Parts: sequence; C-alpha cells; structure tokens
Amino acid sequence: MEKRCTDSQVKGVSTGTTILAATFDGGVVIGSDSRASIGGEYVSSKTINKVIQVHDRIFSCMAGSLADAQAVTKAAKFHLSFHSVQMETPPLVIAAASVLKELCYKNKDELQAGFITAGWDRKNGAQVYVVSLGGMLIRQPVTIGGSGSTYIYGYVDAKYKPNMSKEECLQFATNALALAMGRDNVSGGVAHLVVVTESGVEHVVVPGDKLPKFHDE
Repeated sequence: MEKRCTDSQVKGVSTGTTILAATFDGGVVIGSDSRASIGGEYVSSKTINKVIQVHDRIFSCMAGSLADAQAVTKAAKFHLSFHSVQMETPPLVIAAASVLKELCYKNKDELQAGFITAGWDRKNGAQVYVVSLGGMLIRQPVTIGGSGSTYIYGYVDAKYKPNMSKEECLQFATNALALAMGRDNVSGGVAHLVVVTESGVEHVVVPGDKLPKFHDE
C-alpha cells in the first residue's frame, strides 16, 4: 500500500506567541500576549491566558502546542503541590523549573512546548528560568520566547537594565509585548502581565487598544 503524508505532517505544527520574563530590584515580571492560533492562519482565541500559576509565587509562560503545554503545567502543579506538603514549605522556583524540565525531557519525542518559569522564593529571591523544547534548563535575568520574540531581541538587548524599579520593568515588558504584537501576525490580543515580589502577586492586563504604539498600524 502506498504511504501518503498529509499536508500537516509535511509542514509540521505551526504555532505563534510572544512570552517574556524579566527580573527587577525585588521581584520579577512575567507576561505574554493572548492570541491562540491554529496552523498560524486561524485565530482560535483572542483572550487566552498563557501565564499559568503553578504555585503561590511561581508562574510559567507557555509557547508551542497549547494542548501539550497545558498538560505539562497541570502535571507540574500536581508535583509542586505534593512537594510543598511533603516539605512543609513552599517550593523553590528552581524546583518548579526542574519539574517542568523533567517532564519535557522525558516526553521530548511527543511534546512541542517550551516554557519560561519565573517567581520569587525566600532562598534566592526573584528568578527567571527557560525550559526549552527537549528539556534544556537555564537561568537568565531576562528572556523572551515564541514567534514574536524574533522581532524584539534588539529592543530587549538595548533597553533591559539590571535592578530596574517595578514600574520601569512593567513598562519595559509592556513595550516589548506591544512591539512583538504589532509585527508578528500570530501574536496579539491583550498583554497579560504578572508581578511577583516578596509581598505578593499582582496581575496586570493591558487591553490591545491601550498598548503603546511605535509605528502606524
């Protein structure tokens, strides 16, 4: 029997998003756009929240296949909840990132999802970790991901400064997302941002018509 490959098998899975995280003096900002697309052509949702809370002060942004990412974050939340009960203390941010890394590595042949994990803990303060496709784990002060990230590497390199204030970091993240959403046709919607500090968690949503504009759209 002749073996035929479907069009989707030849092209693979086309996905789009913009995610980022950055540390500032005393905390971290993690955020994303809100557009979900199928095949990079059909917008299936304009308001999906890609910033997932995996524990009290730990959040993850997801990029790639939404189904894969949701399955991994759901499993990670269970592991971290069980871990905190066993240890009788909140998990470290590195522990959350390591759980995601293990899940991605053990299932690397079946998954198409990458993550940015960020948060605050009493041992190491504010932290940002990248868990890439295949399960690589690396810590960075600022990181971006998704298809929209290709448009803003220059902006991030030029504008990010260590030890920024909370307000400066929020504006930096908002500007970066706005630039990516303005150029990447599969990023868009609203900007979901979460600020994590020792004092707690703050959620910020910037509607699409309130995002800063840097060119005629």
